[in-house]
Amino acid sequence: MASIIQPALTCYVAKSCWESIARVLARRMALRTTDCGCFATDGFLNTGVIYCIHQNKSDSPLTHEQTIRSAVECSGVGLHSGAPVAMRIVPAPSDTGIVFRRTDLDGFEIEAVSRNVARVSYATSLMKKGVLISTTEHVLSAFIGMGIDNAIVELDNLELPILDGSARPFVEMIRKAGIRKQRRARKYLKICREVEMREGNKFIAVYPSDSYSVSYSINFPHPLIGKETFQVELSNGSYLKHIAAARTFGSRQDEQAMRNMGLIRGASSENCIVLTRDGVENGPLRFPDEFVRHKVLDLVGDLALLGKQILGNVVADRAGHAMHTALVSRILRDKTLWEEVTFPGEDGASAASASSEAAAGSSL
Repeated sequence: MASIIQPALTCYVAKSCWESIARVLARRMALRTTDCGCFATDGFLNTGVIYCIHQNKSDSPLTHEQTIRSAVECSGVGLHSGAPVAMRIVPAPSDTGIVFRRTDLDGFEIEAVSRNVARVSYATSLMKKGVLISTTEHVLSAFIGMGIDNAIVELDNLELPILDGSARPFVEMIRKAGIRKQRRARKYLKICREVEMREGNKFIAVYPSDSYSVSYSINFPHPLIGKETFQVELSNGSYLKHIAAARTFGSRQDEQAMRNMGLIRGASSENCIVLTRDGVENGPLRFPDEFVRHKVLDLVGDLALLGKQILGNVVADRAGHAMHTALVSRILRDKTLWEEVTFPGEDGASAASASSEAAAGSSL
């Protein structure tokens, strides 16, 4: 099992992929740069893994908003509540954004935006006028990955279904429904000035860029995880290939304590990676570094609460939901940090051509 999860240091990165984050990682982790553009220290090479994905940027950014073509539905249980829930995604007009609708509460709607963030401990929850929607990050991540700007997510309980613990089932739902281009020009939130936030040994930042990329580091005291860093540029199908299928994970040792807190009541070996003291109970893994990839998945979903696709390089080290959403609040609070940009069409799209999973979404 260890050979599955702890391969040798792997590098798939082109040097240009690191131009805007190399200095940050080096400063944060005291790492030296190797010839291939990855990073290492003597201790880190022995205990950690850095995975880097670089792909060619899409020649055509998503210039207009998108929604799904037809309604699509699924059912399952909530990860933390254990409650059964039926969910349906329906098309929405331009400029709607992502809206959650509680069909069990007379169609009460909660917009997926920062001002509605409620709890962000083990999942991201939204609340409006006392009405709760819990564990939103996976479906929001799928919407970003598939280039969906506008949709209504209907559900008949307080928590979204966990399904297999990743964003892949939601991606498959969107594929089944189809994607429809809308007339309204898509607005991007382009970072103009760097933002850095620290809390103890946790760190998150975003730096100006013409594309959307993420570098995430984790450090878990488990023999099969330890230190891992994953870097990806979210363009040209990278989300679908490298992020969407990564599942959430938890430890058998922590299970009872979390259940006593009213958490993970719907967790099972069918919807999360179950870690034992020294291995994985329900392998094999979908990726050798599935743990850190899932953290990237969560981050993409939490940053969707900005209300627009971001253009910036995001760097996180042991951050988590609370810091993800704190970054969203910090960005929106200071309008000097960003500007809204649009792309007039293929002729005008250049610097920000790798803006999102537009290539993946528009090709379906």
